Amino acid sequence: MAVKLRLMRMGKKKQPTYRVVAADSRSPRNGRFIEIVGTYEPRQDPTVVRIDNDRAVDWLRKGAQPTERVQRLLQESGAWEQFRAPAAR
Repeated sequence: MAVKLRLMRMGKKKQPTYRVVAADSRSPRNGRFIEIVGTYEPRQDPTVVRIDNDRAVDWLRKGAQPTERVQRLLQESGAWEQFRAPAAR
């Protein structure tokens, strides 16, 4: 099973909010998911990004592939640098 970190659309018509979820790559955009990792609210000023960095890094270490947008959100939250840093031994 290939796992992706991707966005799941929520909210009303023309007022989107998104959940950052870990989901099977074969499931539809708003279909089944494994775990909610965070939220993204693009309509707020400034944009609000809330990501559980520990869970996101855990999924990345297990081999989950982020989409382009989710990777940028992970960089903004600091989870991407945490993942790229060499593990302390």
